[in-house]
Amino acid sequence: MANWQTLDELQDISADLPRFTLAFTELSTRLGLDIAPLMADHISLRCHQNATAERWRRGFEQCGELLSENIINGRPICLFRLHEPVCVAHWKFHVVELPWPGEKRYPHEGWEHIEIVLPGDPFTLNARALALLADDGLSQPGIVVKTSSPKGEHERLPNPTLAVTDGKVTVKFHPWSIEEIVASERLE
Repeated sequence: MANWQTLDELQDISADLPRFTLAFTELSTRLGLDIAPLMADHISLRCHQNATAERWRRGFEQCGELLSENIINGRPICLFRLHEPVCVAHWKFHVVELPWPGEKRYPHEGWEHIEIVLPGDPFTLNARALALLADDGLSQPGIVVKTSSPKGEHERLPNPTLAVTDGKVTVKFHPWSIEEIVASERLE
């Protein structure tokens, strides 16, 4: 299988990775978030057009396997397991989330967020995630905190999300890994 960084269909996101890495490092620093001990299980893209999502899908199909395809919050989202990882900071991501465009318009097409797993009670996720972030970081201009509970059609696990963004990149916290969520979808 091909390395994702060598595929024509994925050249734009290969070129976008240094921008994302720098922006994510800057966001982590602003938030006082020590990423070293944290487990991040996947990285996600954003795009504005279906044609872009379809091109990226064709690329990922050449360098990995489709783990899941589901409708979440009204739009298709594919998860791919890559043979060669996407490297950001000390993390090596083998799972990429590829959502089709939704109603929200993102400022940039390319890498958008990393999802960190904080195992434990889903009902205490917000408190546990906020405890990792500096109060002065959260109160800075442009920093937005959002909570949600995305749910796939067949998902069985409660999967609340706490997201923190500076408008350029986002860090999201979940109580379950994406692998656990996908496994829960298959329990029929």
